[in-house]
Amino acid sequence: MINKKVGFLGCGNMGGAIAQRIALNNSFVVHVSDKDKAKATAFADSHGAKTAETAEICKECGFIFLAVKPQVMPSLLKEISPILDDRQDSCCIVSMAAGWSIEKLSGYIGNGFPVIRIMPNTPTAVGEGMIVYSFNAASEKYEQVFREMMRTCGIIEHVDESKIDAVTSISGCGPAYVYMFINAMADAGVSLGLTRSLAQELAAQTLLGSAKMIQTSDKHPMTLKDEVCSPGGSTIQGVLALENNGFNNAVEKAVIAGYEKTVKLGK
Repeated sequence: MINKKVGFLGCGNMGGAIAQRIALNNSFVVHVSDKDKAKATAFADSHGAKTAETAEICKECGFIFLAVKPQVMPSLLKEISPILDDRQDSCCIVSMAAGWSIEKLSGYIGNGFPVIRIMPNTPTAVGEGMIVYSFNAASEKYEQVFREMMRTCGIIEHVDESKIDAVTSISGCGPAYVYMFINAMADAGVSLGLTRSLAQELAAQTLLGSAKMIQTSDKHPMTLKDEVCSPGGSTIQGVLALENNGFNNAVEKAVIAGYEKTVKLGK
């Protein structure tokens, strides 16, 4: 029987997004700990979770999320490793730290320890996240329960760990690029006389609907693009303007730059 107590060491933007979604699943009990105790208490009160000390989470929870920034991981792992060593039962560590491989993490807590490495993104907060994961052999028995636990977060996809850094550069970093695109479209709308709220709604819903078209159609994105572009129409002029101003090149460079930085974080 897998222990369904879920602990979060840290409840910042990403950890908090996952914790609040898991808390919606009545099969699991969420515990949160944070250096800012007032923050942890406020989060727990708002999302039906419980507060706990770091040591308590490490002693009692079946899944332990390390929801801290990559640079904080060494000190956190050194703190919790002795506690984990003393446990009589098994638990699974879930890491979301960019650049931290399972092998690197296992160097702190032991190679035989169950570890699942995930790369989520911030739309998880509204149940529309893209969460990819990899795991070591010791954590295989946890996979089914893990997927059930994460189902309220969005789409869950298993990938080979060698692809995690590439995934990070698209779905992990990507929301920031999307927000910039929506804001740019809204700015243009305001310049054309629309209110900010209407322009932003138009841009956001257009992006949401277009993404849904990609997910539900077997057509290539460029085929869907061509279907919007009437000969001699306004859309193709906008497409040409984007191409002439380096749109594709800028996006590709952003993704590659994010990838390169993620790789550096792992060294």
